[in-house]
Amino acid sequence: MPRSVNAVASRARRKKVLKQTKGNFGSRRNVITVAKNTLDKGMGYAYRDRKKKKGLFRALWIQRINAGVRQYDMSYSEFIGKVAKMGITLNRKTLADLAMNHPEAFKAIVEKVK
Repeated sequence: MPRSVNAVASRARRKKVLKQTKGNFGSRRNVITVAKNTLDKGMGYAYRDRKKKKGLFRALWIQRINAGVRQYDMSYSEFIGKVAKMGITLNRKTLADLAMNHPEAFKAIVEKVK
């Protein structure tokens, strides 16, 4: 009996990898073994950085809140401590948005906390 190979599926698998590595430099986009390694590495970075992105946004919100409360002679840690003690349940994302886009509402929160 002759050996049967599924060339259609093999080609499809290779094409899928090459399609995903489109835009890479040189042989990283068109040599299947190199492209496969590139893709594995890239997918690992993508997974890691989806998690990292959340921390980066939290850091950004903290910086924005800090900049907002400094105008009222307060530090970020002081403000967050008092917000927690007062039982205000706004998260950092919302507080940062208020500090950036609605300064009068943010001022009201700061005055309430002081």
